[in-house]
Amino acid sequence: MSFVWVLLGLLLLVVGGEFLVRSSVALSFKLKLSKLVIGMTVVSFATSAPELLVSLQAALDGSSDISLGNVIGSNIANIGLVLGVTAIISPLIVDRSFFKLNWPMMMIMSLLLYVFLKNDQLLSKWEGVFFMAVLILFLIILIRDSRKTLTINLEEVDDALKEVSGFKIFMWLLIGALALYFGSEWLVFGAKELALALGVSEYAISVTVIAIGTSVPELAASVIAALKKEKAISLGNLIGSNIFNICSVLGLTAIIKPIQVNPATPEILSTNIFWMIGIAAVLLPMVYIPRRFEIYRYKGFVLLGAYILFVYMAIK
Repeated sequence: MSFVWVLLGLLLLVVGGEFLVRSSVALSFKLKLSKLVIGMTVVSFATSAPELLVSLQAALDGSSDISLGNVIGSNIANIGLVLGVTAIISPLIVDRSFFKLNWPMMMIMSLLLYVFLKNDQLLSKWEGVFFMAVLILFLIILIRDSRKTLTINLEEVDDALKEVSGFKIFMWLLIGALALYFGSEWLVFGAKELALALGVSEYAISVTVIAIGTSVPELAASVIAALKKEKAISLGNLIGSNIFNICSVLGLTAIIKPIQVNPATPEILSTNIFWMIGIAAVLLPMVYIPRRFEIYRYKGFVLLGAYILFVYMAIK
């Protein structure tokens, strides 16, 4: 029965996330925001809502393991699973902004998360405020840079949403909010029950089952784009998702409820966070060797293999 709660929770999170994205974009058009700003801020925040609700619900329930495991596991899954599978289907061309801004930002935020947690076994309210402030500054720089270069891809912002009525926007927001609320409740409850039934830690479930579940939308979108030979889903999208997971998901959660590292799960700081940092770091040589700015199929197999090894080690 615990697995049913997990599946129902994940399903509601996917549905709620979709309704929230659509309603947020439609509302942004009503407020006369530019498509560029909508794509890089509103959509990014809305697509992080499932992870945020799960982490916040877990923190409020006293299960900080799930809060941290959700983000650490999702960041590893975004690169190992999503990027790996996508590259296997269709090799990716990497934009030059990868090493100028996105990759360095992801690495700095990943290392800072480790430093903050290692320092006092806690992600405090003020550290959460710091992450949010850095994210806002990063978005401002990103928007300015995109306006200069015009390289940002905004296919995910549907122009048809300009015509949506106010009543429909309200209903979408209501459905999205309710689905996200109950989805996060059921998922956290199911994860706890599943961990108990399997005799593993809540953290092990969050870093694998929950992380894969909350990465399903990115995986589905990336696979579809790869099969269609489209470049809409780029390495930049996945790196951006990782930055948002750390800065907005953990940042906002810590502001509302500081996240304590559970002494019963030392692998958070001794093993898994190094997996997150390592799989992010290895992207740089992968992009340059043997040919610059391309991620071939065999590199996709390497990333996917590394992810399978990570999951095996997390649940053994």
